[in-house]
Amino acid sequence: MISFTFRELAEITGGELVQLDFAATTRATPAIDSRTIATAGRDTFFCAFKGESIDGNLFAESAIAAGAEFVLTESDLNLPSIKVENVLEALTKLASAARRRLSAKVIGITGSQGKTTTKEMLRAILETQGRVVSPPGSFNNEIGVPLTLLSADETTDFVIVEMGARHTGDIAHLTDIAAPHVGVVLVVGTAHLGEFGSIEKLAATKAELINHLADGATAILGDYDSYTPTFGAGRDLTRIIFGEQSRDAVRAADVELRGGRAHFDLVAPDGRAAVSLKILGAHHIANALAAAAVAHALGLAVESSAVALSEAELTTKWRMELHEVSGVSLINDAYNANPESMAAALVTTSLMAQESGGLAWAFLGKMHELGASEVERHREIGRLASRLHIDQLVQVGEVNFLPSGTTELDGMAVTSVANVSEAMKIAKFIQPGDVVLVKASRAEGLEKLAEELIAFCEVLDGTAIAGTAIAGTEVSEGEEQHP
Repeated sequence: MISFTFRELAEITGGELVQLDFAATTRATPAIDSRTIATAGRDTFFCAFKGESIDGNLFAESAIAAGAEFVLTESDLNLPSIKVENVLEALTKLASAARRRLSAKVIGITGSQGKTTTKEMLRAILETQGRVVSPPGSFNNEIGVPLTLLSADETTDFVIVEMGARHTGDIAHLTDIAAPHVGVVLVVGTAHLGEFGSIEKLAATKAELINHLADGATAILGDYDSYTPTFGAGRDLTRIIFGEQSRDAVRAADVELRGGRAHFDLVAPDGRAAVSLKILGAHHIANALAAAAVAHALGLAVESSAVALSEAELTTKWRMELHEVSGVSLINDAYNANPESMAAALVTTSLMAQESGGLAWAFLGKMHELGASEVERHREIGRLASRLHIDQLVQVGEVNFLPSGTTELDGMAVTSVANVSEAMKIAKFIQPGDVVLVKASRAEGLEKLAEELIAFCEVLDGTAIAGTAIAGTEVSEGEEQHP
């Protein structure tokens, strides 16, 4: 964190110092999990949030014992602490104050999908130029953004802030805290459509990032929907459009897919350079272009971006995570799902199966937060899977990708199972050369299925049972299925 005196912290937060010296200075960064403090020691302070089921104050004493410098709290504690009226409001005020003192370039990223992957790709590029602070995982809300900003200090060159939204006004609030020099909107898609009610309201929410940028800032805008490229038009902003059209300032040309990974020429105003992504999926081209567009806006050469993108690897679990075991290619993409990411994952699965010559399997669960469009969106994915020649569609849980009353779709074998254990009864038909996709919204917990499938494949040796899953079969617990 930027250096503050405790007197300044008290003034900024409106808090009362307890067992702390007004004149002393601190660089402690915030922690919201007391279990993480032991490794950081006196470089942290503990935020004692009161949740619906857990009161952080119960862990305040153990946080101090583990080495936290003080506790930010709403309670009277006989511990080094700053007592405030509201911990979240105090943390927000502190983050805003720290942001005003930062000399680092701040980049804010939002979009219906791709935020975390773009963040990691951009980090890979910017780390070649200086010290980068970015959020772990998906710290993209009213707590995560302040935590990210407060992790930066005077030595930080770049801060990447990820911004998500559950309600109208969320991104505007986060943008006002972070005050980005560069704002990125990746795409307006259908993720969280159920919460916002319409695509227009969702687009307006994503536009809040650009609308709240200061005059003279830079807007990086994806050319993947009809809304995003229009954001910020007429304002005093530098607007850079990225995409795969010839009109886009930063674009991909000569795209090829090899082994499910994209190879393309990165074209920017300053030149052209080859990129070979290590990350699985053609849909990551858009994320790579967004990162390259930010790098261009910050003055980096296209060659530097291309090299960094070609070396970048994802650190987040269960996002197009490829496991090649006993000749089977298993794609664990169980972290999240919406219609756009589901479609992209199916395309990758189909292309990889065409290359391997094996069967294409898709173990799919429910996509959440789609509101009134849920039934039709799932049916669209079922129709797409059929068009892509997915051989085996296994529906896991309470979900249906098929039109009502049908058990198959244009010859695609479809099996419905209630849970992971039933899905594993179908797995015995997987053979070397097959490509297997596991994908659903995070709440479905299909990462457990992916783990069991990997364990199954580890003992697969070519003597696997020949055959295919029976189309349209409902597998019941304790009931064996035979081809």
